[in-house]
Amino acid sequence: MKQASCLKEFLRYSSLNVLGMIGLSCYILADTFFVAKGLGANGLAALNLAIPIYSFIHGSGLMFGMGGATRYSISQSQNRMEEANRTFTSAIFLALSFAAVFFLLGAFFSESIIRMLGADEEVFQMSKTYLQVILLFSPMFLLNNVLLCFVRNDGAPQLSMMAMLGGSFSNIVLDYVFMFPLGMGIFGAVLATGLAPVISMIILSPFFFQRKNHFHLVKLDFSGQRISRIFSSGLPSLITEMSSGIVMIVFNIIIMNLQGNAGVAAYGIIANLSLVVLSIYTGIAQGIQPLISSYYGSGNLGNIRAVLRYALISLLILSGAIYLTVFFQAPQIAGIFNSEGNPLLQSIAVPGLKLYFTACLFAGFNIIISVYFTSTEHALPAHLISVLRGFLIIIPMALFLSSVGGITGVWCAFPATELITAVIGGILLSGKKKILIE
Repeated sequence: MKQASCLKEFLRYSSLNVLGMIGLSCYILADTFFVAKGLGANGLAALNLAIPIYSFIHGSGLMFGMGGATRYSISQSQNRMEEANRTFTSAIFLALSFAAVFFLLGAFFSESIIRMLGADEEVFQMSKTYLQVILLFSPMFLLNNVLLCFVRNDGAPQLSMMAMLGGSFSNIVLDYVFMFPLGMGIFGAVLATGLAPVISMIILSPFFFQRKNHFHLVKLDFSGQRISRIFSSGLPSLITEMSSGIVMIVFNIIIMNLQGNAGVAAYGIIANLSLVVLSIYTGIAQGIQPLISSYYGSGNLGNIRAVLRYALISLLILSGAIYLTVFFQAPQIAGIFNSEGNPLLQSIAVPGLKLYFTACLFAGFNIIISVYFTSTEHALPAHLISVLRGFLIIIPMALFLSSVGGITGVWCAFPATELITAVIGGILLSGKKKILIE
């Protein structure tokens, strides 16, 4: 394939996936906005205590979606369609198995989980309601993520994007309707979020009814090698999302001790905006994944190099634009979610935004190269990057910096972690066949 065609494919897949992932990330951001308007700082704190569990659900869906779709693309490019179909069937089975666990947790253990996450009496009931409904809708979230990834890799990125945006738009509309005209409170917010993946799958359904899909359910055979490859290819996606949840839990505990519910509410604003920004980088990464997997399967090293360069150039441009916007508009951004005009919340959130978002460039680099490694069957460096930024560095960093710098140290923990991981990732990348050099 010529370089011009390669650039065209990169722009097509990445732009559509960025739009779609922004839509997907707005599930929670819409809840944050409407809960802030309707329930104030306590509502924001309740929401932020429950949201980490959503990261585990979303991450599990992405693990089986991205992992299965990566293996599907490689098999398809090698004309091994029987193996491709078995990969799809295994991904669906794994997703439903995990969904059953989440569903049971929601049905029987939501109260225990929310107490463990640190909710006090002021926010307990709201947090429990949000958490329980999210867990009960987990089968919809997981199935939606798997289908979105396979439809995208099956040559229909436009439809995948439309489904993600359609689900997000419905969530925004239903959030407003359920919370304000119908007065359903935080239950209305989470019900709208739970219905969003259902609507997304309805948008995807003509692709299957019209038989445009090349992947199909077949008789399940329990191949340990196939399942391990799905896990291996998708594990970085799970770790990335799961680490977001774990980091939120740790940060919530630290900030609750430093600044109370107002601090947790301020962190809710910052963390949920961060999820939207990270979704842009995830969109670029998911856009290049089917291209790189296909080129890798067919042995086209030149196009792999070109696509990775395009992704990193896009990362540089977007990161600069995002950070400048946040830096100069931080008071206005915080004010959008501070409906009560709480001065303490505002004073915590504004400097937090400016410090936290210095991580943009480094976080985007780590997300993109992690997907590059998995797409070319280099699972170990991808896992290392994911574990470093998700657990091994950021949690000790948050504990240490908060002890010496208070709330300022908390905000600096995320960029410091991403910077250290990016340096290690750059070293790993330079050692993989000098991929940036023609």
